[in-house]
Amino acid sequence: MAPQLSSRTKKTVLGVSGVAILLGLNAPAALDFAGDQYHAYKIAQPEYKAKYGSWSYVDIPEKFRTNAIHAALLHTGKVLIVAGSGNEQKKFDAGSFDTVLWDPVKNTYKKIPTPEDFFCSGHAQLPDGRLLVAGGTARYELLDGEVERAGGGMRVKNESPDRAVFLKKGTRFRSPAGVEYVTRFDVTVPKAKRTFKVTYDRSGAMRPWRTSVTASERRVWVEAVEKGPLSVTEKQAQYEIVGLKGERAANVYGLSEKITLEKQDYQGIRGAYEFDPVAEKYVPVEPMDKARWYPTLVGLEDGRVLAASGLDDVGMIDPGDNEIYDPKTKKWTPGPKRYFPTYPALFLTKGNKLFYSGSNAGYGPADEGREPGLWDLEKNTFKKVPGLKDKDQLETSSSLMLPPAQDQKVMVLGGGGVGESKKSTPRTAVVDLKKADPEFVAGPDLPQGTRYLNSVIMPDDSVFTTNGSRDYRGRSASNILRAQFYDPESNSFTEAAAPTVGRNYHSEALLLPDGRVVTFGSDPLFDDQQNTKLGHFEQRMEIFTPPALHRAAANRPVLKDGPKTLDARHRVTFRTAHPERVVKARLMRPSAVTHTTDVEQRSIALGVTKQGDAVTFEVPRDRALVPPGWYMLFVTDADGTPSEAKWVHVK
Repeated sequence: MAPQLSSRTKKTVLGVSGVAILLGLNAPAALDFAGDQYHAYKIAQPEYKAKYGSWSYVDIPEKFRTNAIHAALLHTGKVLIVAGSGNEQKKFDAGSFDTVLWDPVKNTYKKIPTPEDFFCSGHAQLPDGRLLVAGGTARYELLDGEVERAGGGMRVKNESPDRAVFLKKGTRFRSPAGVEYVTRFDVTVPKAKRTFKVTYDRSGAMRPWRTSVTASERRVWVEAVEKGPLSVTEKQAQYEIVGLKGERAANVYGLSEKITLEKQDYQGIRGAYEFDPVAEKYVPVEPMDKARWYPTLVGLEDGRVLAASGLDDVGMIDPGDNEIYDPKTKKWTPGPKRYFPTYPALFLTKGNKLFYSGSNAGYGPADEGREPGLWDLEKNTFKKVPGLKDKDQLETSSSLMLPPAQDQKVMVLGGGGVGESKKSTPRTAVVDLKKADPEFVAGPDLPQGTRYLNSVIMPDDSVFTTNGSRDYRGRSASNILRAQFYDPESNSFTEAAAPTVGRNYHSEALLLPDGRVVTFGSDPLFDDQQNTKLGHFEQRMEIFTPPALHRAAANRPVLKDGPKTLDARHRVTFRTAHPERVVKARLMRPSAVTHTTDVEQRSIALGVTKQGDAVTFEVPRDRALVPPGWYMLFVTDADGTPSEAKWVHVK
């Protein structure tokens, strides 16, 4: 982490005469220094902070600095920062996986044992406050020219209805020609399915049961034992499993898929865990049926969670085999089938429909699954939503449900072309999903074309947007050191203080319970404008303090202690010394964000009634609007100054 500004820098006041002397030197370096010093002085002034806000670094002890790939706010007020292997092949090979739990109030840190590589997993808040984490990395990619051993998928069949078969990593499959391939992962193949059918003769007498067996199947990645092209095959054949004897050898075998020396993509895992915020540990649950890398997990109105998309266990994009997790049973069941590119931005809307904004993080053909639309989960129908400009630049765009959620409006901001395209767009657009035939309407442009923009809903109903880059993964020193507020009522942007740390791919931002915004991560390809120095992962954290907190730092609305749950009328009451200052109340779902994808955050307007020093807040009963879980309750005054949040559990 870079050092904070020195005390001397903070106290420097550059007078007009000093500027004149420096200008007289006619030295560009001196002019740059003078400009930097004046800027540092200007942004430190109370008047500036009261208008634009301010940024500060977080002091992170060296042993807790990590590659923040994922971040989630827990109902304990702590932030779970998940790196897994952190996009570092060496850490993956060593089985070194990171999770750090950060307490923003005390600025303390704790390393959490991480059982699998959750790099590029999915996550969602559960009704009881646990965080579901599913998927991640089984294998890093090999690019064209790096592949030495032919690899591909092997479908493992089990025809025995009596027992499942477990094959350890390193199991060998032998082709009819004697070519051998070895598995890179453990695989368990379930028992075959046995069915019984009753038949009758012409007299109506029952005949003996007829039994049929349907082989079970699991797929596993295999690589040739020998290097070179002789192990390449595009023909399907039956492979014996080396070491199996007798009946087991007859019942269990492999069927090869295409095995090539072509580029081998990242591969996903099936693992799923709940992170317990109280015990502060990962708890394993039933794995998914499909392996997933880059999946989206989105909570549904009944508290279950849908897992969509991702690269599978052989690096192929999921064709639409979505799954649903039930936190009551800790098990997965098949969901409605529908294809999306990886990390699709899916938002829960009224009527138990998911709105797909078109935002995604890549992986998938440019002409499939890119159009926004409303997905009816019960009917499994998809109604496209037109009107969006620059539809070819939705990859790495930001999107969110605008506050308050009752308005059912979704906004898309920025984005870029598919893959490593240099395209980026300043486009924003808003769709009103309450309309019978919704369509996007153009919003105000961002200051410039922006990929990887982080967007955070604030307690005063504004949206804080920050960072990003013009080019793919910040190439050519294209990071954007700008921030702005979007006002949904006026449909306009206003300038905010500029961040000092550039952030692009693998960066996150989320709202803290004290009303500030914290930003993490960034994973540029290169560190220089000429693209000659390989990039390094940004491990510094920066916190943005909004202007309202500078204007009224010591005079914020304050809610005293109150209940954690709603009463029978779906209300909760808190006391306050100044009820007249409570103008608006919002129930805000905590973030779980990665790859510019945060489908968790939403802000719900609450009914407010006052009696004496008691303020009662009424929470809507619509579970599609307020899915079960823990929420932050904020109140704001007439100037938009927020209170610190109180945690409320909606069951």
